[in-house]
Amino acid sequence: MPMFKLLAHSRTLLQKLLPCQLCGSAAQQQYRVCADCLQQLPWLKANVYRQETEIQVACHYRYPVDRMIQQFKYEQQLHYQSLLAGSLCELAYPRVQAIVPMPVATERLAERGYHHTLLLAQVLARHLQLPIWQPVVRRHQHSQKGLSRLERLENLDQQFQLRPDAGRPYRRVLIVDDVVTTGSSIRALKQQLEQLGCHKVYAVCIASADG
Repeated sequence: MPMFKLLAHSRTLLQKLLPCQLCGSAAQQQYRVCADCLQQLPWLKANVYRQETEIQVACHYRYPVDRMIQQFKYEQQLHYQSLLAGSLCELAYPRVQAIVPMPVATERLAERGYHHTLLLAQVLARHLQLPIWQPVVRRHQHSQKGLSRLERLENLDQQFQLRPDAGRPYRRVLIVDDVVTTGSSIRALKQQLEQLGCHKVYAVCIASADG
């Protein structure tokens, strides 16, 4: 057996020996949780509409998904990557050519030490056998407090900037983010990708805060 297949097989066996990370039972099956916990997640598996943009969503932003996202994003609980990204793998997607993780501003990366949406996107990209594409960077994220709706949208538009080395655009891409609330960030990124030359820009999130 080739070494990489042996390592993958060993990792799969090891994961099955670990307890479910939600209930602690020894019946872990997939995404490091047992079948019962996986079934009982607050699944949505539907499209929501924000800022005139259609967004695929895996779950409602409810317990335990909300807690896992918060701990994965802010508390370095990276063991939740498998389940959170796995929820995205449970959806059916249109045909796309590349995965675009929602950019994170440099100061946020410095605070957290990792790019949480990139980690999620990498799992989905492997599942779909697609490349990761990061043609846009996010500049300093200014506070939105006290701004009108129009000012908030303009603020977001100014946060995204095309990379000079973005290269030739893919025609059909999929944005990956963790939670959708107003959809303003996805809308702003979608517009940047369209300006770059993408013909079809889709989006998916783990959870919808009010969907």
